[in-house]
Amino acid sequence: MYYTPPSEEIFQEVKRQAIEVWIETNSVPMYTDEKIAKVIDIANIEDNFMYMVAMFDSKNQMKLAKKLSAEARQAIRERMIDGGNPQHLIAF
Repeated sequence: MYYTPPSEEIFQEVKRQAIEVWIETNSVPMYTDEKIAKVIDIANIEDNFMYMVAMFDSKNQMKLAKKLSAEARQAIRERMIDGGNPQHLIAF
């Protein structure tokens, strides 16, 4: 499941919101610009969906989770569980 791409709609939602979180947390502009460039160019294949989520520390994953629809949060949660994360540590 972790390597299964979500629907294109959910992928694009997470992509948009991930970029927004990076813009909001622009503490080191060069670092932020690099992260945004990686997200902008990413395609909905393999584990790229989860790669976008994994780019954030837990605090910023919480920020991302709050911006997402229930469907997007569930898609991430399912993949995190499949990837071996303990359910009680998952913010999505």
